Amino acid sequence: MPTPSMEDYIEQIYLLIDTKGYARVSDIAEALDVHPSSVTKMVQKLDKDGYLNYEKYRGLVLTKRGEKIGERLVYRHDLLEQFLEIIGVDDDNIYEDVEGIEHHLSWNAIDRIGDLVQYFKSNPDRRDELMQSWNQLDD
Repeated sequence: MPTPSMEDYIEQIYLLIDTKGYARVSDIAEALDVHPSSVTKMVQKLDKDGYLNYEKYRGLVLTKRGEKIGERLVYRHDLLEQFLEIIGVDDDNIYEDVEGIEHHLSWNAIDRIGDLVQYFKSNPDRRDELMQSWNQLDD
């Protein structure tokens, strides 16, 4: 299983490939706000561990394993953003909050949060009731 740092790189590489069709070291460095040399080291490690194939000066592609994990990591991130939005977290805080918690939850917890998000999407009136009860507590 990848470390949290490896997950950040895999997720970003997956997103870049999904949106641009490719991921270069410079793009990854810019997206993660790190030095290109740090990206090169991590990309080499991800290559060694079988998450991607990297050829110096030629680029990189995710392996099937890396693609599968990348897809799950993007799903986890998006799901947590939806969850925090549903429970009323201020939009200004959502991204940073997700970045702070996403690596600390088990996949079992992510699955249960996914169930809860689906429930509230299917039953928006229940979300409204929840928000009203919280507003009453604040009064």
